[in-house]
Amino acid sequence: MTMEAIRYEDGSISYPGHPRGPGGTVPEETIDLSEYTAEVVTWTTSMATPPGVREPNTLAIVEFDVDGESVRAIGQATTDEIETGDEVRPVYVEELREPGAGIREPDSQEWDGYRFEPI
Repeated sequence: MTMEAIRYEDGSISYPGHPRGPGGTVPEETIDLSEYTAEVVTWTTSMATPPGVREPNTLAIVEFDVDGESVRAIGQATTDEIETGDEVRPVYVEELREPGAGIREPDSQEWDGYRFEPI
């Protein structure tokens, strides 16, 4: 599984990708952010989480540097021991939340994704 970002005709990069980039530019290539490290820009810990999400749930906004372009992402951290400025790497997780705990049909959703682990 990849953490797929998109580079557009104008050189900008978006995560997640969109069918059109800034100014209506079209996607040119995909970039797997899981091959990069990022820096924690900020983080928070939620004590009141949605059904099926671990509690407490530490979330981080991270910034990747991809060929001089800044790409930001938000996601769960692997630990509550995280600080602004930490270097992190994306780590694939099969279940970011408990599939049976929500109100939606479990088979109608994707439950996997990435968490950010301090290096």
